[in-house]
Amino acid sequence: MSDNYNLDTRLIHESSDYEEGAVNKPIYQSTSFAYDTAEELSQVFKQQAPGFTYTRINNPTVAAFEERLANLEDGVGAIACSSGMAAIATAILSLVEQGDHIVAGNSLFGGTYSLLQKDLPRWGIDSTFIDTSDLESIDSAINDRTRLVYLESLGNPKLDIPDIKAVSKIAHENNIPLLVDNTFLTPYILQVKEWGADIVIHSTSKYINGSANSIGGIIVDLGTFNWQDGDTSGFDDYYQFGPFAYLAKIRQDLFRNLGVCSSPYNASMNITGLETLAVRMDKHCQNALKLAEFLAEHSLPVKINYPGLATHSQHQLARKQLAGKFGGVLTFGLKDQEQCFKFINSLKLARNLANIGDIRTLVIHPASTIYWRLDEDRQRELGVTPSLVRVSVGIENPDDIIKDFSQALDILN
Repeated sequence: MSDNYNLDTRLIHESSDYEEGAVNKPIYQSTSFAYDTAEELSQVFKQQAPGFTYTRINNPTVAAFEERLANLEDGVGAIACSSGMAAIATAILSLVEQGDHIVAGNSLFGGTYSLLQKDLPRWGIDSTFIDTSDLESIDSAINDRTRLVYLESLGNPKLDIPDIKAVSKIAHENNIPLLVDNTFLTPYILQVKEWGADIVIHSTSKYINGSANSIGGIIVDLGTFNWQDGDTSGFDDYYQFGPFAYLAKIRQDLFRNLGVCSSPYNASMNITGLETLAVRMDKHCQNALKLAEFLAEHSLPVKINYPGLATHSQHQLARKQLAGKFGGVLTFGLKDQEQCFKFINSLKLARNLANIGDIRTLVIHPASTIYWRLDEDRQRELGVTPSLVRVSVGIENPDDIIKDFSQALDILN
C-alpha cells in the first residue's frame, strides 16, 4: 500500500493480494512445506531462493504478520516470536556473548528485569540499570564491553518517559544500537524510529492483539544501525546480508535453535488485532485520561501517575514525544497492601489479572504478583511498592469505568 495513506488507514489495508481474492491471510497450519525437487528445497534452505521450509523457521501466515509490522514501523524486516519475553530475550542475546555488558533503564517489566539481572549474569553477561532521565549516568555506564542500550518507551510500572532522541545520540556516539520496547505505546502512538531507535520490540499479546486471545512478540529492525561498522560481535557470517544482517543472524541462529517461533494461528489473531489498533488506542487513551482526572480529584488515592496529567514529572516531554496520546495505563497509591486488596476485590467491572492492553479494564497489585520474587529494595528500584495499583484502562464507556472505581473507593472510606 502507498505510504501516502495515514497509519490508521494502513492498519486496515496494509496487505498483499491473498489467494482467491481473500481479504485475510489464510492460516497455514502446517509444520513443513514440500518442493518438487531436492534442488529447490536446498536453495530455499540456503536462502538462495524465496520460500518456506519449516514453521519453526518461517511460515506464510507468520511472514504476513512480520511484513505488516515492519511496514508500520518503517523497518527493513521483522521476526515474530512465541511471546513478548521470547522476542526480548532473542533480540538481546543475538547481540551479546560471554563477557559483554548491557546498559538498561531501571524501569522495566518484571520479566525483562529478571532476565537481565538474574539470568544473563549466569552466562557471563552483566547489566547496569540507570535512570533514563539521567543522561550523564547513561553515558558513564557505557564501557568498552557494552553492546547495546535497552529501554522501554513508557516504563512499566513507573510510567516514566525516556528522551529517546537523547539516549539514541549517546548510544550511537558509542557505536552501539538502541533497543526500545514499545509495547505500551504501539506504533500508532509512537514511531520510535523517528526518535532514533534502531530495534523496536513489542509484546503483541497486549495492545496489538487487543482481545487477549493469543500470546506473541515481535522484533523489528528499523534499518538505522550499520551492523558492519557497529561495535557488535558474532556478525562475520552475516555481513553478506547487508542491512538484513541482524535479522539474518537471529533467524539462522538463536531463533532457529531455540524454537521461539510464533504459531500461525497466533500470528493470524494478531493480524486481525492490528486492523482495529488505531480506534482502540484512541479510546484507551481517552478513557485513561478521564479516569486519571477522576482519581486526581478523589480524596482517597494518592500519587496518581499518568503522563497525560500536568502533575506528571515528564508531562512536557510526553506532550512532545507522544503527540497528545499518553497511553492506556496508569497507577495510583493507596494506604497499604491490605487496602489495595480490598479495593481490587470490590471492583465489579474491572478484571483482576496479569495483562495490559486488553479491551477490558484490568487491575493488578504488582508487588504481590508480577514482582513478588524480588525483595522490597529491588521492587522500589523498579517503582513498585506495596501500596501501588496498576490499571490498564479498557474501551468500555468511561462513565461505567469511573462508576466502578468510585464505588470501590467508597467502600474504603
